[in-house]
Amino acid sequence: MKNKKTEFPCPEPDFDFPVITLAHGSGGKLTNKLLDGGVFKRLKNDFLDLRHDGAILHLEGQTAFSTDSFVINPVFFPGGNIGELAVNGTVNDVAMCGGIPQYLSLSFIIEEGLPVKDFWKILCSIEHAAREAGVFVVTGDTKVVDKGKGDKIFINTTGLGKIHPKANISPNRIEPGDKIILSNHIAAHSIAILSIREGLTFETEIESDTTNLNHVIKDLLDKFGADIKFFRDPTRGGVATVLNETAQQTGLGIDIISENIPVLPQVKAACEMLGLDPLYSANEGVFIAIVKPEIADKMVHFLHQNPKTAKAAVLGEVTADHPGKVLMNTTLGGRRVVHMPVGEQLPRIC
Repeated sequence: MKNKKTEFPCPEPDFDFPVITLAHGSGGKLTNKLLDGGVFKRLKNDFLDLRHDGAILHLEGQTAFSTDSFVINPVFFPGGNIGELAVNGTVNDVAMCGGIPQYLSLSFIIEEGLPVKDFWKILCSIEHAAREAGVFVVTGDTKVVDKGKGDKIFINTTGLGKIHPKANISPNRIEPGDKIILSNHIAAHSIAILSIREGLTFETEIESDTTNLNHVIKDLLDKFGADIKFFRDPTRGGVATVLNETAQQTGLGIDIISENIPVLPQVKAACEMLGLDPLYSANEGVFIAIVKPEIADKMVHFLHQNPKTAKAAVLGEVTADHPGKVLMNTTLGGRRVVHMPVGEQLPRIC
């Protein structure tokens, strides 16, 4: 089954140069042409329009703050590109803290020779992703490096947002008996990237799951509040890494059930063919929540109402047994340790 994302409008650029050169990073006329006709035009808002060296913001109370850099290869992939990923990735990190994302900074490191049409498409996707997430890009930076000294484009985003009034997200609150919820099917992002890198084709196109999760997280906090103890998005290293980090940080054990792990059939088949484990594969539109046991089923039912979390499932629970370890109950009735990965299955995945 295809899950094609809606295409967003991206008019043709009106630059009078075909590629980005070192001069576009010099701070002179060409830099201003690039910014005026690109960044300021596409990302226009009251904060950015002031064109200060930074942004002046008014924040009250506890604030979530996160930063991330994106070096994904390739920069365009089924279901998205590096621009959309950069916005969604930082928006989601702020949301995982219990924050409501409001503001982003945006910095580009562009390799000399990048076609302007590619940069424009990335800008369009940033504009679209920011609008969908409900955040403003309020400050940033653009640098150009020599050809061969970069890889098309790298992006850094930093996010700020007020903590939700009902949020109390901390691994220190996790206790034995708490339930672990996985919000949606996993491993699609890794397989989408690998399909482009290796020129693989499948009967059904597999798209990255990159999306914003902040609206879903806010709805959950509105409804369930402090009964939610922990959020984390399993990006690099996948679900297995997050669970192992949590077990080690809390000194508790984690039990999961293999048949409860949601994986799309085409993704599962691709992982089996390529020798990849979905539990260790990167995701960009999935989160893990640890919650009080009495709300787990209600929360899963609530998540099923949203297309972004339609395959949510109770993955397992926290236990006082086997502290610091993650064990999985297999379909054959056995149990195996889910180890922390030594390295990445697939580098430069985000």
